Amino acid sequence: MLTPEQYRPRVVDRAISESLGAFGGVCVEGPKWCGKTWAALNAAESVYYVGDPAGGFQNRRMAEIDPSVTLVGDAPHLIDEWQEVPGIWDAVRFEVDRGGSKGRYLLSGSSTPPQKGVMHTGTGRISTIRMFPMTLSESGDSSAVVSFSSLFERPVSMTPTGEVSLSALVDLIIRGGWPGNIDVAPARSALAPRSYIEQVAESDASRLDGRVRDPHKMMLLLRSLARNESTLASNATLRRDIREFDDDDISDNTISEYLTVLHRVFAIYEQPAFNPRMRSSVRVGKKPKRHLADPSLAAAALSLTRDRLMGDLETLGFLFESLCERDLAVYAAASGGRLFHYRDGLGREIDAVVELADGRWGAFEIKLGANQIDAAADSLLSLKRDMENDAHAVPPEILVVICGLSSFAYTRPDGVMVVPITALGV
Repeated sequence: MLTPEQYRPRVVDRAISESLGAFGGVCVEGPKWCGKTWAALNAAESVYYVGDPAGGFQNRRMAEIDPSVTLVGDAPHLIDEWQEVPGIWDAVRFEVDRGGSKGRYLLSGSSTPPQKGVMHTGTGRISTIRMFPMTLSESGDSSAVVSFSSLFERPVSMTPTGEVSLSALVDLIIRGGWPGNIDVAPARSALAPRSYIEQVAESDASRLDGRVRDPHKMMLLLRSLARNESTLASNATLRRDIREFDDDDISDNTISEYLTVLHRVFAIYEQPAFNPRMRSSVRVGKKPKRHLADPSLAAAALSLTRDRLMGDLETLGFLFESLCERDLAVYAAASGGRLFHYRDGLGREIDAVVELADGRWGAFEIKLGANQIDAAADSLLSLKRDMENDAHAVPPEILVVICGLSSFAYTRPDGVMVVPITALGV
């Protein structure tokens, strides 16, 4: 193991280990700065750094001439930032195809290279693991006294979880889940997310494939995505938003292209719509919710300080929802599940849905204040009753309110569980 001394254990550590036991190669991908390299090093016995600047970027130049030079090393062998030389993927796939033991190669990357003329599929050969910035439990900001996986097994017992202030939650949003930013003083914690946003707009978007893109228009789009964080905003809505708030314009084609770029550098991700296997006449929405990779990026794109965010409770509510859904996505994946959202033609919504591999699913409402818990629970119970009365629907297994300003985790008499996000862990 090449584990760095300061390494904080990550939820994906187990998934990486299990995948190495089942596949010839494992690819760990996600936004830059989220800790991919260190997580991969934690499982690796040797490493080839494609982006090493030594010798005038000799490693990259050698890999471009002959990708197979990157494959030499003790297994599991890590190839870091492999996407800088896309031919490495095919070299790994070819070696895996030739047979041999499992867990030979690890790849880590912060973007998806162009597909044209590159890469045979790695299906069945190379497992891909998506990594996110740190959850609150990984960064030490959640006590993790409530296990996410246990929610589907038994009701939450009454558990004191400690007081959490609004300002503390705001600080967590602005700081984000970036490992290098965890120990930075709150007064300076906004600098790293701000730098991230600027780099995406000014360089990453063009470095991806060598095509120059307008940094100004990319920043306009990032700001609009931030203003519409945790919503179902369409591309047309983003364009109208840019016109209204930035007094500028951007074409529909440019929005579509730039969104594709942001996906490929993992600066944004989507929370798909969920259909609880309904065959009734109720129309179920299919639009995903869009998120920036971390709520801190939304705060940075909008230049939100602690005071400004605390003075705008509506925006704070959306960014808090984003923080919770970031963590739920990680915890769900660790339990073999996936994160969705739900909205139907009758206007009924569920902030977050987690579906497990066995088909069971849970409905999660996310509320910042403890005074919102009753309304959230009533909404969940009402939707569950409707689905129980629909012969074509599968109702949720569990109902959970994830909250910010609550000092207890507990199960209500009506069966709805209440869990502070600062008490939730894997």
